[in-house]
Amino acid sequence: MTSGALTGVRVVESSAFIAAPLCGLTLAQQGADVIRIDMIGGGIDYRRMPVMPGGRSIYWTSLNKEKRSIAVDIRNPAGREVVQALVTTPGPEGGILLTNVASDFLAYDVLTARRPDIISCTIEGNHDGTTAVDYTVNCATGYPMITGNGSPERPVNHSLPIWDVATAYQAAFALVTAIADRRTTGRGQALRIALSDVAFATMSHLGVLTEAAVGLSERESLGNDIYGAFGRDFATADRRRVMVAAISTRQWQALVMACGLRDVIAVIEEQLGLRFDREADRFAARDIIGGLVRRWIEARTFAEVAAAFDSANVCWGPYQSVAELVRNDPRVSISNPLFAEIDTPGVGRHIAAGSVVRSAEVTTGRPLPAPLLGQHTDEILADVLGLSGGEIGRLHDQGVVAGPDKDPLTPATTLSRSFDQQSQGHARS
Repeated sequence: MTSGALTGVRVVESSAFIAAPLCGLTLAQQGADVIRIDMIGGGIDYRRMPVMPGGRSIYWTSLNKEKRSIAVDIRNPAGREVVQALVTTPGPEGGILLTNVASDFLAYDVLTARRPDIISCTIEGNHDGTTAVDYTVNCATGYPMITGNGSPERPVNHSLPIWDVATAYQAAFALVTAIADRRTTGRGQALRIALSDVAFATMSHLGVLTEAAVGLSERESLGNDIYGAFGRDFATADRRRVMVAAISTRQWQALVMACGLRDVIAVIEEQLGLRFDREADRFAARDIIGGLVRRWIEARTFAEVAAAFDSANVCWGPYQSVAELVRNDPRVSISNPLFAEIDTPGVGRHIAAGSVVRSAEVTTGRPLPAPLLGQHTDEILADVLGLSGGEIGRLHDQGVVAGPDKDPLTPATTLSRSFDQQSQGHARS
């Protein structure tokens, strides 16, 4: 767990998909107590691929590390009351809701009637409340027409849900800002963040929208070339592929030195009337430069290229599969303080990332694995709502809440170990 600026802050998360759960994970990794509201038996993404043979979702468990889980039947009025009480319970650092699920009983005006300083953050598809997901937003950005060898006739989707990721971090920043404001002013806020707004705002900040608005020609797909500078992929003599980038002048000079191209580059610059210390000129002559670099790389093995590039401080990287990344790259191993090995029930032992923020003032420990559904139901009801053992028992008996014994994907051995490891301390009556 992390002890950070959000230690003591309690966030109630009712969410699915990527953006909201990733936002909650980001807050938890800065010390917040993030309580997931889970449907008894699991919500719409509890079994999303990829899954283990026993059915446990790697997708879900990866996004929900560091959180506590309470399983509630929100279709039951008593269940909705439990969730409302968790969000609105008095306390200086509570009263925070993160959601991307449209629920009338969690509407801002409903919650503020019970606690005026509520902070809610709602992630939605479009700013008008209509539905959109990363993939239906990205297709509208124009990027698939210029990704790889994409075209209007044959667009190419990329695999990374980047707008979900960007929205998650924007939402986390917005919540931290609202928390800081409430500490000063005592007021809450209703925050709304649309996935498509994040995408289109990013395009505006990068100048892409302006480029089109002022009438510059449409960008064409460039394969694996970097737009506006020199950078592309190459194959080594032993059929490995590497990506080389020379965006800054220093990176360009390092590449020229490593490949022994200084004299030939000087001749080409004179013949073409270009100066390759300028990004635009390197981009204009990218095919000529690429041919020279390709011949140098193709004549050498991957090991030889890596040694020469590292010695000259070239900006480059190897192409590799995710399996190769996990097996061979020291940046994704416990030698990097970002990672630790954890044991996730239903998944097994694996490396997992903690917070990417490094600070001498923040204590970072081993990340906690994702909870079982309802793993913390009893302790949350007792510690946050102050319910007695008898009251908790009655909620269980009425089917309003559930513990990990109702998680359909939990093996009996895992369930037994979970109960042994946790002190419930709330006898039912």
